[in-house]
Amino acid sequence: MSAKNPTFRVYSTKPLYPISSFKGNILYTSFMNVISKRTLVKFYEQHPQSKSALEVWHSDARKSVWSSPADIKKIYSSASFLTDNRVVFNIKGNDYRLIVHIDYLRKIIRVKFIGTYAEYDKINAKEI
Repeated sequence: MSAKNPTFRVYSTKPLYPISSFKGNILYTSFMNVISKRTLVKFYEQHPQSKSALEVWHSDARKSVWSSPADIKKIYSSASFLTDNRVVFNIKGNDYRLIVHIDYLRKIIRVKFIGTYAEYDKINAKEI
C-alpha cells in the first residue's frame, strides 16, 4: 500500500452515513447502534405510558453522532454520567430511568437497565 494510493476497508451496516473516525486503515461510520431495542419494547409492553418516550429516545439515539459525554449533554442536559462510559437517562420526565453503556469508538449503545424510578433506587447503577 503506497502513501499516495492507500486502500481503505469500510465497515458499515448502513450505507451513506458520514465518517466518524479512522483507526489504521479501517473507516468507522458515525451513527449509533442501539443494542437492544427488544429490551425497550418488553419494558414498554409492561409500562405502556413509557412507550412514546422510549421510542423517541431510541430514534434520537440511533440518529446521533456521539463521540463523547459532551455530545450527549448538549441534547440531554439531565443525563448523568457514571464510570465505564455508562449514562443514566431520565425518561418521561423523571418517571423512568434508562442506563446504557456507550462504546464511543464503535458507536454502540448497550441497554443495561430500564425501570421505574423506584426500581432504579434499588439497584447499583455502577455495577449493573
